[in-house]
Amino acid sequence: MKLSCSSLVLATALAATAASAAPAEDAPLSEARLAAIRKYIKDGWTTLSRSTQDLVRAAPDPKLHLPPGTPWPVYISAREDKARVERELAAALKPAERAQIDLRVLPADPLSVKDHGLLWVPHPYVVPGGRFNEMYGWDSYFIQVGLLRDGEVEKAKHLVDNFVYEIEHYGTILNANRTYFLSRSQPPFLTRMILGVYEQTKEQAWLQATYPAVEKYYAFWTSEPHTLGPSVAGDQPRLSRYYDLGEGPGAEVVSDEKDEQGRTHYDRAREYYKTHAVPDYDVTRFYDAKKDELTPLFYKGDRSMRESGFDPSGRFGPFSVDIVHHLPVCLNALLYVMEKDAERIATGLKRPDDAKRWAARAAERKEQVDRFLWDEKAGLYLDYNFETRKRRDYPFATTFYPLWAGMASPEQARRVLANLTLFEAPGGVLTSTQETGNQWDKPFGWAPLQMIAVDGLRRYGHDEAGDRLARKFVGTVVKEFEEHGVILEKYDLLRRESDVASGIRFGYSANQIGFGWTNAAVLDLLAGLDRKGSPKR
Repeated sequence: MKLSCSSLVLATALAATAASAAPAEDAPLSEARLAAIRKYIKDGWTTLSRSTQDLVRAAPDPKLHLPPGTPWPVYISAREDKARVERELAAALKPAERAQIDLRVLPADPLSVKDHGLLWVPHPYVVPGGRFNEMYGWDSYFIQVGLLRDGEVEKAKHLVDNFVYEIEHYGTILNANRTYFLSRSQPPFLTRMILGVYEQTKEQAWLQATYPAVEKYYAFWTSEPHTLGPSVAGDQPRLSRYYDLGEGPGAEVVSDEKDEQGRTHYDRAREYYKTHAVPDYDVTRFYDAKKDELTPLFYKGDRSMRESGFDPSGRFGPFSVDIVHHLPVCLNALLYVMEKDAERIATGLKRPDDAKRWAARAAERKEQVDRFLWDEKAGLYLDYNFETRKRRDYPFATTFYPLWAGMASPEQARRVLANLTLFEAPGGVLTSTQETGNQWDKPFGWAPLQMIAVDGLRRYGHDEAGDRLARKFVGTVVKEFEEHGVILEKYDLLRRESDVASGIRFGYSANQIGFGWTNAAVLDLLAGLDRKGSPKR
């Protein structure tokens, strides 16, 4: 049912006042009711899988638009054996299919590529769905959780193997395996993924083989420019930030993130700056009013915001472009997890000196997070601006990350729980408390944040709240699945609807079908409810 604008405003207001109420489900989430959605998810792991054998399905990029009949570029690392890959393609593809692929070697400067294409990886992988027809950095962690829940261990292992390959051949785990993503990574979940597989297989030799990649990927996040250099740092915290290595507009944004008037995200940003005052930061650093141009720093911030995965929100001011001057809660909680996981891996590999180093790194990061990112007055974890030396007062669902990571004290976890009313909606956990027109802000909710928040609360014994949030989100996804027959990328959690386009002004407004991490969230949250014997209603 479509609402008029006035009705939508009224409905949103009413929903906001009932944010902590139980979801209005018509029936319990019984196994009979869940059978269809479980089948959809199980079938989806195959539908969303890509491999060398179906490269003609993997290579096309819905975000780029080539003339009909143009072969899709597929790039390999200069360190790769091109003749071997050619033989593999010849064996896997029919001649007509091979003719649709233009195999190329990356140039010495990979960031100089203009004819963008897929980056080859050796193992099958699972894509998120919709316009995202490639293997993503942080999506793949949540997808892997779903794969393991569904008994798809081989697919889960292949994701890790591909990420290890990316680190070795492309320098890091990429935002996704397209050439226009070579300049950035995404939130780091590698060690969680390694241990997720290892706990199923107990393959010690495989665990040993992944360890060098852990060291290299950790160095990516803990050296300049992802950490502050001596000239910038001074007595600043020794924490990490998101920072894309590329320059200028993102190719995928210019090509695909357009509205009905044909305006790109960058066009809409310029128009916003012309008509709005911006108290969050010095707008002249990001927009040249005399020339009506976005500055190089704007594009650096825009790219770095995309490395964070939260693209876009108002979390770091309009369009989040001031992210380059902040030390984020989410990233540093994830690096703490990496340090603790690496300590466990090193211990299992009988590397006691390495284990001690990892433990010391984790202890130092926890002290730094407590000192700079925990806000005692607010009872929330907040991002830290290292220029102003202040925490940014913008409550965001990443406040649950330190609970998920196990780095909060019991008292800190209780304080975050006391603030749950800021985020809890009829459909689950809102991304933020601010309604900005950005897709990563209120009223929208996304599967990964539900998983993080629920697991974080449960980790500290707040099972009732975690179970309630799990039921709300799964209930919303099931309700919309029963109405539309698909699982989607994001939801309006105030209205409990998947029709989100009218509320999104920045980002891409279309909801994507598939959808990898939402599929995973349904399985994982249901498993948590089953394990605890909690009623699903």
